Amino acid sequence: MYATVHLANSALLLPSTTTSRAPAVDVPLLGIWPERPSDYLVPACYRGGTRERIAMSLMRVQAVRRWAAVAVGLVLLCGLPVIASALPVSVPKLTASQLRGRILASAGESYAGYAESNATFGLPSLTGFSSLTSLFDGVTKMRVWRATATRWRVDVLSDAGEQDTYQLGSSTYLWDSGEQLLTEVLGAQPVRLPRAADLVPPTLAARVLAEAGPQARLGLLAPVRVAGQSAAGLRVTPADPASTVGQVDIWAAPASGLPLMVEIFGRGSGRPALESQFFQVSPWRPDPQVLTPVRGPGTGFTTTKASTLPGALRNLVLTTLPAQLAGRVRLPVQPGFSSIGVYGGGLATFVVVGVRGDAGHTLISDARSDGGAALSLPSGASGVLISAPLVNAVLVRPARAAHRCVTFLIAGTVSPQVLERAANSVVTQRSTLP
Repeated sequence: MYATVHLANSALLLPSTTTSRAPAVDVPLLGIWPERPSDYLVPACYRGGTRERIAMSLMRVQAVRRWAAVAVGLVLLCGLPVIASALPVSVPKLTASQLRGRILASAGESYAGYAESNATFGLPSLTGFSSLTSLFDGVTKMRVWRATATRWRVDVLSDAGEQDTYQLGSSTYLWDSGEQLLTEVLGAQPVRLPRAADLVPPTLAARVLAEAGPQARLGLLAPVRVAGQSAAGLRVTPADPASTVGQVDIWAAPASGLPLMVEIFGRGSGRPALESQFFQVSPWRPDPQVLTPVRGPGTGFTTTKASTLPGALRNLVLTTLPAQLAGRVRLPVQPGFSSIGVYGGGLATFVVVGVRGDAGHTLISDARSDGGAALSLPSGASGVLISAPLVNAVLVRPARAAHRCVTFLIAGTVSPQVLERAANSVVTQRSTLP
């Protein structure tokens, strides 16, 4: 015989010491016990040790239910992004041109959030460009605060700590948590290497739309949910068929135009080579305390000149580059950088620089060891071709021994065929050789 103690929707089966059936007792599972045991109508046959066993059983059931609630809470927390993405998406009707206009007009928006970029350029680790290759191969996690185009902060998070960039008007500060060092960058930066702040969705989208120009084809995409918000989609297709960029997909908040996610696809690829999206973002009232770097006790401070930042370009050869290469016209550059040739335009642009001495030889050897393809040009010059989803590069040395002290680097968002044509012209034109 067994006696039953009802526990809300569950029951405990207890061995009975009598043949007579005692009345069942309802015991509420509220996690609160009465001050006097007599407040519960427990039959006399369950007094003594049996009562303690009932209490222990009740406590175990309560503990299971409490932990079950915690588990359900964790499941819900982990599933929130999935639940949010499954919610219906509704955006107002806009034309592609209207959406493009709203995205460009969102440049004045202030916001704060968390974003991640994921890049798979497949670039080799070339000497002097380590920060660049790490930025475009892998995931970059960023906390972002933006007041204006010249007042913002971007923290890059990693297992080793964080690297923070503060832009306060014309002043730039860099914080390294690992070194506990704050660096002020002195002077303007007319030419610099890309940085994490360039990959924040609104900044990346604005750059792409500006580079694509009015000739690019525009189209609408199905709306999606990004960072818990309904986002309208815009597809941008470059007009130049030689561009390595096949398409750029931008999803933006339809009301403000703020870009929430950007995907850049290589030509003929079904997967983005570069993706950047917010996981959380909201309008932000600028706070000077957030945007101003503060030195803590025991931290260091130093300064550096902006001109020393692009150290990978310190060995450039001053040479006269032609006005046209591979059918592309040379574009004007900042004063003081005439040794850099920029050709084409928009999403089909390439640059030409000459690197002197051992630095150029090192670039070629590094490229070969990292999987670059051997290249032979009609002029007899030899070099290496580096192909990636969005960026191609050619490193080439003139055939004549008298001119092999210089190595030309030609790289850009154009096809390898265009770069090879440009390389063959550079190494055969007398004006370009030292």
